[in-house]
Amino acid sequence: MLPNLITKTIKLDDGREIIIETGALAKQADGSVVVRMGKAMLLATIVSKKEAGEGVDFLPLSVDYQEKFAASGKIPGGFLKREGRLSDYEILISRIVDRAIRPIFPDDYHADTNIAITLMSADENVLPDCLAGLAASAALAVSDIPFNGPISEVRVGKVDGKLIINPTPKQLETAALEFIVAGSEEYILMVEGEANEISEDEMVEALQFAHEEIKKHCQVQKELTIAVGKEVKREYNHEKSDPALYKKMYDELYDKCYEVVARQIANKTERSELIKAVKEGFVENLGEEHEFEASLIGPYFSKIHKEAARNLTLNEKKRLDGRKLDEIRPIWSVVDYLPSAHGSAIFTRGETQSITTCTLGTKMDEQMVDGAMISGFNKFFLHYNFPGFSTGEVKINRGPGRREVGHGNLAMRALKKVLPAGDENPYTIRIVSDILESNGSSSMATVCAGSLALMDAGIQIKSPVTGIAMGMISDSKTGNYSILSDILGDEDHLGDMDFKVTGTEKGITACQMDLKVEGLDYSVLKEALYQAREGRLHIMEEIKKTLSSPKPDLKPHTPRSFMMSIPKELIGAVIGPGGKVIQEIQKDTGATIIIEEKDNMGKINIFSNNQESMNAAISRIRAIVAQPEIGEVYTGKVKNIMPFGAFVEFMPGKDGLLHISEIKWERLENMEGVLEPGEEIMVKLIDVDKKTGKFKLSRKVLLPKPEKSDKKD
Repeated sequence: MLPNLITKTIKLDDGREIIIETGALAKQADGSVVVRMGKAMLLATIVSKKEAGEGVDFLPLSVDYQEKFAASGKIPGGFLKREGRLSDYEILISRIVDRAIRPIFPDDYHADTNIAITLMSADENVLPDCLAGLAASAALAVSDIPFNGPISEVRVGKVDGKLIINPTPKQLETAALEFIVAGSEEYILMVEGEANEISEDEMVEALQFAHEEIKKHCQVQKELTIAVGKEVKREYNHEKSDPALYKKMYDELYDKCYEVVARQIANKTERSELIKAVKEGFVENLGEEHEFEASLIGPYFSKIHKEAARNLTLNEKKRLDGRKLDEIRPIWSVVDYLPSAHGSAIFTRGETQSITTCTLGTKMDEQMVDGAMISGFNKFFLHYNFPGFSTGEVKINRGPGRREVGHGNLAMRALKKVLPAGDENPYTIRIVSDILESNGSSSMATVCAGSLALMDAGIQIKSPVTGIAMGMISDSKTGNYSILSDILGDEDHLGDMDFKVTGTEKGITACQMDLKVEGLDYSVLKEALYQAREGRLHIMEEIKKTLSSPKPDLKPHTPRSFMMSIPKELIGAVIGPGGKVIQEIQKDTGATIIIEEKDNMGKINIFSNNQESMNAAISRIRAIVAQPEIGEVYTGKVKNIMPFGAFVEFMPGKDGLLHISEIKWERLENMEGVLEPGEEIMVKLIDVDKKTGKFKLSRKVLLPKPEKSDKKD
């Protein structure tokens, strides 16, 4: 029994339990808990400095989720044999926790804070990612760090028409939808997930179901806080204040800011320059000799500008760039832009642009996944790149950051739902989206460009997928709100909701939602979803003008694929001793051949850019695996001459006996001078010995039978 252990238990409706423990481990952290479910154990710790850094006016929060290989009895791969940088999967979970936790810190809390969540023990029937948000919140709950929580996260799945909380990996294989949902007792904070073209009503139902479970988790955490005696949080003062400066700036600048935003200028750069001029004019008029806190001018101006832009939309139902609330920016797109790519597309919406490629590879190009919980191979992956020049910034390329990983994952989830299933898609597919311009919704531009690139490559997807980013500006005091379709970057920054939703004409395939305001009525959420649907369908019509369905064939330079099945026992014959046979076929034909055992059969996949080499490889393999049939005629090669006949190779690797009596109709006394080794002759398979499996051949049955001569005495 661990000393000083305090535990609380959450009971799920199906009888499973989630146990939160604190008081025994990692006691020098500000807060630490262990969260258990089955054999799965997560250790979550939080540490926060007492004071904020000089000039820091934001929350420097870092969240790191890591899965220890020992948790599942594995040793890491690679040369070092130790856990290294976070995998993309771990980064995605870190982002999900960050997006749920960050909004519950006080706006004026700016101390460096780190949350570390570690999978210490794994359970094959428990997905630990859906416990990570609960663990982080529980660590906060047992600390003296101020926060407006608690919150929790759950995964909701729909299996066989029934909604389930935290489904098992097995259940998820057939789930019609799966979302990770985070929220407090009062409202939802974050949603991330995918679905099989579900309706908007189905999605709202799933979120409501998840929220009911989250409320239970929050209540248990409140009980835990009382049990450890951490109801009183630390005092802090992380923001300087100059009320006189703010009043002066507000009185002088609010109307000027409102006048600029009310011009509804579509060009982002022009709009930014005009706002910047308002601020610079104030600083210039203020002069160098003043008694105000200069470091507050920037934050105060941003606050005033934000209020002016929000009021424009709330009071006048106008947007910064002049559009109606539900209006989509102008769209243009092209396909087949890059002649050497297997598939390519440019998608441009307003000032956001993606150039996307689709590359088709073989099984050897599959992505190997080596994690503590997830191992195997991935044959569809999407990479999203966001260079500095896309927003006019100087930024050195240091590889993808967490944002790039997250945006790429969302687009991947959206598109994978429409890919051909199973053997209908023999290819490994890589989509790469390079953002060339960005002013909001670049991940959704990636979805649209990705659909076009897949269709341009000739991949027979079920339907195009489009995506849209929705926003909302609201006033909790008056209840006034405005839902915005296809938001700008500025509207994302100024608004209270960033809601990305993707789907086909039939329904939703993926979504990602972040709320920055307390409370979102489900009727408003449903309204946003249906407005998003209208936007998605409008975008669908626009991209269909460029390409409405997949091209019927691959491009000439794209590797062709041919799949064939053979009996399992013939796999060795195709491979040959030490791979000799298959290597010779690849060398002679130039084709790439991949063979594996699947469903008790040998599955052969042949790839080639050249149809002639493809046909040659197919012919060679068919010759090896072909089964001799009695009555069939073959061209054989004499291998050995024996006194009683000859052994003839009539199929690759298959020899049969051509008995001396079956060579000619005439009687032969011996084999001398009858046949030569290496000589090609036509033979017919006349029998197979049932006991030994030996083949019996005949040549004479293919020769004209001599007529009998009538002899009279």
